Amino acid sequence: MQLKVSVATLTTIAALSLPGIGVPGIARAATPSALTQQAMSANRAESTAAIAQLRAQGPQGLQRFLDTYSKGLNAPTSPDRQRLRATLDQICEQRDCYASRLYWYTDFTQAKAAAQKSGKPILSLRLLGNLDDELSCANSRFFRVALYANADISQYLRDRYILHWQSVRPAPKITIDFGNGRKLERTITGNSIHYIVNATGQPIDALPGLYGPQAFLRHLQQAETTAQAFARLKGADSATFLRQYHQDQLATMQASWAADLAKLGITLPTIAPIASITAPTAEEASRLAMSKMVLEAPLVRMVSSNRRALEKATDEATAWTKLAELHAADARLDNSSKTLMRNKNLAYAVSNQKATDSDPLVAIVRNFESTMALDTVRNEYLLRGEIHKWFVSPNQPKDLEALNQRVYIQLFLTPNSDPWLGLAPENAYSAIENDGIAK
Repeated sequence: MQLKVSVATLTTIAALSLPGIGVPGIARAATPSALTQQAMSANRAESTAAIAQLRAQGPQGLQRFLDTYSKGLNAPTSPDRQRLRATLDQICEQRDCYASRLYWYTDFTQAKAAAQKSGKPILSLRLLGNLDDELSCANSRFFRVALYANADISQYLRDRYILHWQSVRPAPKITIDFGNGRKLERTITGNSIHYIVNATGQPIDALPGLYGPQAFLRHLQQAETTAQAFARLKGADSATFLRQYHQDQLATMQASWAADLAKLGITLPTIAPIASITAPTAEEASRLAMSKMVLEAPLVRMVSSNRRALEKATDEATAWTKLAELHAADARLDNSSKTLMRNKNLAYAVSNQKATDSDPLVAIVRNFESTMALDTVRNEYLLRGEIHKWFVSPNQPKDLEALNQRVYIQLFLTPNSDPWLGLAPENAYSAIENDGIAK
């Protein structure tokens, strides 16, 4: 059984670092090797306390566990492999952490403190369900396989970012009982988003939904550079810088979209150039609050007009698929991700194949990569383009929670005001008592 460590337990265990305070079964001055061994103890109380202490140590606690058990996590003959992986998941707060080896904060205040100390920006994931659960929302599961397990991405995240996740609401689950002992369990609906945030909690950029690994890494690198430049500015300069960054991103995105359509021989709409924003002088900055609506409204209207024209040109059912094919290289899985896919399903294991069968994972990977490529272009051109527009608008997002609410209401169409996430529409008759709703 996988053990879960509560926030209350973490708070209690954090006191272990204070002089004179101890927990039965764990010496206050336990060496890292002793502590990691206690984390794997058959004594439940001892194991729970040691896991909590390792988690409270942050990425250093994760590394201490890996230093002790790294080989056993992937050794096929290790009798403790599954328990090692389950324990590691609790230290990382991420399912399948043995493949990513990433430490995630679940307390945003702690993440901001770590960002302040390290000088790194925060990558804050918002999702349905919990990242350490197998059945979190579909996109977060894809993140764990295609992105976090990717060798280049996981290394970059360890080196350049503080990681944080927070659940927006539980992930809706559906179980189909075939009546003969067979059951199929899945999650249904929901979406996830990565925010790039500075040490004070101000959002810098966002990546909505699933991106292919190469596109995701490229955006992480660009956003990290932007966050570092933003950190060196203050006042009106920082706001102008961020607005200019998103305006440039909009221009680049719309030019790329138009270029993709041209490659496919699709008639191009007329795209108005997006002019540059001039940084205000000190005198102009004092009047900016009153004048920015007048100055920026034409820009927002022009950006919206461009988007409508581009969408219209891409309306053909197969156009998005053709666009995705142009960016297929951005969605290639690396060997680390493919290995995780094999490990999660014995049907993909090569040893289970008949001599005449081809590798069953090949077709699965090909289809998954095609889906990621399609998601990448749609998320970039449609959803992220809309977020760029919000940053360019007069009311530039400064509060992460308010921005996240807007994303889930306007982009993901799953507002908290709808407890059923659109799955129980009004005025739709089901012929089931109480429409099958249980509260």
